[in-house]
Amino acid sequence: MTFARELGGMELALIAAFIVLYGLYLWRIIRARKSFRAKGGATLYKLILRTVYFALMIFALLGPSFGEMKKEVKAVSKDIYICVDLSKSMDATDVKPSRLAKLKFELKQLVKSFNSDRIGLIVFTSDAFLQCPLTYDGNALNMFIETMSTSLISNSGTDFGPPLEMAIKKLEDAEEGVPTAKQASKVIILVSDGEDFGDDTDHAISEIKSQGVRLFTMGIGTEEGSKIPAGYRFKRDKTGNDIVTKLNPSSLIELANETGGDYYEISDKQNDINRLITSISEIEGELKGSKMADVSANKYYYFLMVALFLLCLDVLLAVRVIKI
Repeated sequence: MTFARELGGMELALIAAFIVLYGLYLWRIIRARKSFRAKGGATLYKLILRTVYFALMIFALLGPSFGEMKKEVKAVSKDIYICVDLSKSMDATDVKPSRLAKLKFELKQLVKSFNSDRIGLIVFTSDAFLQCPLTYDGNALNMFIETMSTSLISNSGTDFGPPLEMAIKKLEDAEEGVPTAKQASKVIILVSDGEDFGDDTDHAISEIKSQGVRLFTMGIGTEEGSKIPAGYRFKRDKTGNDIVTKLNPSSLIELANETGGDYYEISDKQNDINRLITSISEIEGELKGSKMADVSANKYYYFLMVALFLLCLDVLLAVRVIKI
């Protein structure tokens, strides 16, 4: 027999409370006997009965399991690549505390929601770089998310093509040698705040559509926009004027529409991260492997039923604890 949990603080507290309260009950009975100079009654029988059903309740609380059997345990999961734009405009503060800081927080919520799936991270501007390969290790992924900054890679415009092509290639490599791999369980999330200035996006779109990979896009920022902090000043253009960056979702919306995906947004007025999590959750995962394991069923209800029966018996059967 095995137990789902060990004898812990809650169980010990219940046992201690039972001993104290029942001790007080016995003390009152003994005092009453002395006052009436009465003989002892059936106190011992009540004590035995109540101790037995209380012990059975504690036993049921520990989750006893027996009757082991062989059962096939399947590992089903999705492969998700998150592509994050690290252009300087992600430092804008129209979404507090900044676009990138807000995104980091929300991505950690996403990682927590899919802890049984493999997630990878790609960062990009005009070029793309693999920040973290597909992994089940949520703690390691969160560490890579936390280290993201706009100074991590050179900034020379935003190009959606390189990160999308890299994500497709990495998803293909992850299933090398698995001819039955389901591409429908592969997901790419593209996060940016601006317009696509690249020329290779069309080829990436064709690959996504032909392979059946699910693509979700997310825009972060506001229509009003804000200036871009640069040390103690703000980033300026060639004429010396402060640059104001605004969310430009048109490219992201178009990309989502062309691939049959959906567009989501994080701004000062809305946060679609939960909608994105829900959409990804509805995607069926892929069988990664299976193994036979020894399992046993939790039979706590047997002990609980006997305890409840004895409890009812205790309530219904009145015994004289003091004989005068």
